[in-house]
Amino acid sequence: MRTLNYILLAVADPATSKQFYSNLLGLEPVQNSPTFVLYVLPNGMKLGLWIKDEIEPKPLPVGGVEVTFSEDDDAAVRATYADWSGKAKVLQEPVAMDFGFTFVVEDPDGHRIRVFARAADPR
Repeated sequence: MRTLNYILLAVADPATSKQFYSNLLGLEPVQNSPTFVLYVLPNGMKLGLWIKDEIEPKPLPVGGVEVTFSEDDDAAVRATYADWSGKAKVLQEPVAMDFGFTFVVEDPDGHRIRVFARAADPR
């Protein structure tokens, strides 16, 4: 069975991205080189930051993909926002949407990072 367990982001400067993500996530990478940085998140998901000039085939410009983190409830989303809003550019302040309570920040390369808590099931 195939398992999605790895997200790879093309970045201009892995050292800058490492500083950003280590600060944001409160984690240190398990691998760190001048061209590549790898985090293993507490749930086992991996987040790789690879220098865009070495990726083959060449990556497309940053676009409509988001890295998304879920929280247990709206209060946890607010707490994460309070922490992250001082560490990253805010693209969307906390707001209730049809799928849940959410906010979005941006990393140094323009990748969008969304945090959300699912809306209560209306049933």
